[in-house]
Amino acid sequence: MEPVAEDWQRALAIVAHPDDLEYGAAMAIARWTAQGKEVVEVLATSGEAGIQSMEPERVGPLREAEQIEAARRVGVATVEFLGFPDGTLEYGLPLRRELARAIRRHRPEAVVSLNFRETFGGGNFNMADHRVLGPAVVDAIRDAANPWVFRDLAEPAWQGVRFALFANSPQAAHYVDVTDHMETGLHALRAHKVYFDNLDGDFDTEGMIRSIVAETGASVGVPYAVPFEQI
Repeated sequence: MEPVAEDWQRALAIVAHPDDLEYGAAMAIARWTAQGKEVVEVLATSGEAGIQSMEPERVGPLREAEQIEAARRVGVATVEFLGFPDGTLEYGLPLRRELARAIRRHRPEAVVSLNFRETFGGGNFNMADHRVLGPAVVDAIRDAANPWVFRDLAEPAWQGVRFALFANSPQAAHYVDVTDHMETGLHALRAHKVYFDNLDGDFDTEGMIRSIVAETGASVGVPYAVPFEQI
């Protein structure tokens, strides 16, 4: 595995749901904001379908607030929600258009997201929203760079994205050393209190994340590292 290049200044983190970034990527974001880099978060949905015991109309605002707090804990001041329906994201031009608009507006050099491959480690099948969003992010980067695509957008084309990073992908070949920022990332994870308090079962999310970053760190010679697939 190779370290992710850090000779850039602006990143845009794009994920489907509140808490997606906190499964490791937030630790890298904490490292980057500590270096003085600018990171903005864009979420396709508000996660309103994520708590089965609560009405979506109540859950959406709660989860948005939790994501804004989680972002604050890792040094991110700007969080945007695109308003697509949670649980039923569809790959297509509407999603690509809004992602391209966000990329043109924020003009990042790096884009950060979550694993979109069919499985996570251990063979667990990835959820539909994640599998849909990842390819849309990659395509939107190309869309944003082409001035003849989405010509109705007011924002000018942006060709400055150097690479996209997808945390915890089974095809990860890059990493970010988060040894000094792991606890900050876990502190961000804990901002999603309402969400985790209302999940069924007793799955140890924090323990799982610690295990991932410890295993990746051991493989590259540092205490803790987040794995990324780079495109």
